[in-house]
Amino acid sequence: MELLLCFPGRNDPNKPMSEARITQVVKRVGYDGRLTGHGFRHTLSTILHEKGYDSQWIEMQLDHVDKNCIRGTYNHTQYIEKRRSMLQWYSSFLFNIKG
Repeated sequence: MELLLCFPGRNDPNKPMSEARITQVVKRVGYDGRLTGHGFRHTLSTILHEKGYDSQWIEMQLDHVDKNCIRGTYNHTQYIEKRRSMLQWYSSFLFNIKG
């Protein structure tokens, strides 16, 4: 399966944009000191949890490791289809926000 990134790297589109680059963008659009790149992750997690999406899907999307070391060792499920559906919902949600 081909990896498609929302924010691909400038030099290698198969790698994500660097954290420093995201920080530069935040500064350029006038949100320095009010927003961080990591804050986008907090927002995604909060909204998806509020909408009742499964915590395992959200944590997997955020690339968090399962805190239960036994389950984490044996469970290699990626929840790809469910995460795809969840992120499509989130994309539509963001697209429809009125400023």
